[in-house]
Amino acid sequence: MAALLHNEAADTSGDREQPMIVYAASGDTWGIPGPTFLRLYLVATAVTVALAVFYRVRLAAGSVDAPTGPLGPQQVAYLNGGPRLAVHAALGGLRGSGAIGVGPDRRLLTTGPTPSGLTPLDQAIHWAAHQRARTADLPQDRRVREALDQLQAGLEQRGLLRSKAQYDTARRWAGFVFVLLGLGVFRLVSGLFNDRPVGYLMLVLIPVLVAALLLRLVPQRTRAGRAALRDVRRQHTHLAPASSPAFATYGAAGAAMGVALYGTVSLWALDPSFAEQAEIQRQAAPGSGWSGSSGGASGDGGGSSCSGGSSCGGGGGCGGGGGCGG
Repeated sequence: MAALLHNEAADTSGDREQPMIVYAASGDTWGIPGPTFLRLYLVATAVTVALAVFYRVRLAAGSVDAPTGPLGPQQVAYLNGGPRLAVHAALGGLRGSGAIGVGPDRRLLTTGPTPSGLTPLDQAIHWAAHQRARTADLPQDRRVREALDQLQAGLEQRGLLRSKAQYDTARRWAGFVFVLLGLGVFRLVSGLFNDRPVGYLMLVLIPVLVAALLLRLVPQRTRAGRAALRDVRRQHTHLAPASSPAFATYGAAGAAMGVALYGTVSLWALDPSFAEQAEIQRQAAPGSGWSGSSGGASGDGGGSSCSGGSSCGGGGGCGGGGGCGG
């Protein structure tokens, strides 16, 4: 036995000049050393976030071939506050033209024949008023819903609103980042159970979580839509409630545009009795700069980059009291 051990030792000493091959330590999580996993994870996350941000930036610009032209009050209202504000803008225009009123039972009613030059949404609401509908039920009315869908489709065609397909694709990119986040969390937990250092991985997961949450926020308006809304608002500052506009001068179109830009506070300024009896809440439109009980916020999420040095030695060990990727 002693001779055998002596021979094995001699054989080992003779192999010193051969190249050394480093294998993963038997205790490495998933058989992957911590520094190796951390590098691969950072590259995969950075590439995914960069592609998601690139898609979002290109999508936010809107279509360059979209049809141009002035926006009507109801288009502005939908762009500014969605379907309900578009309904209120149409109510403001119909009330400004004297086409509708409110009965003692707080239901809408028609006060004359259908005016000429009405939009599909005007016609739908005028018909609903003829059927004695309540204001709160208008967005669920079939005719009104169809007219609102036409409004939305037109704004999407002009590149001012994102389509559902574009919205879903943008959210899907955020889903990829969440998958990577889940993988990192799984590696973190596995590393803890395996008694491996995970400090650096834990630090990396924080910006990954922030990036995933930001990418989930997909504003419906495109950059072109926001620019168009700003232009219309600059052109109609005289319709702000603070300016006490004379809607008898600006007519039904001015009344509708005032509601579209500044919310139902304009409808209350136009006809407070009608607004109260129709049970319309006094609310300011998002971004109008006018005080009210409603508001909105939307923004584009950005990506985040992760960087960090490594004091990790080979085979999954770490130095400096820190931690690696499990």
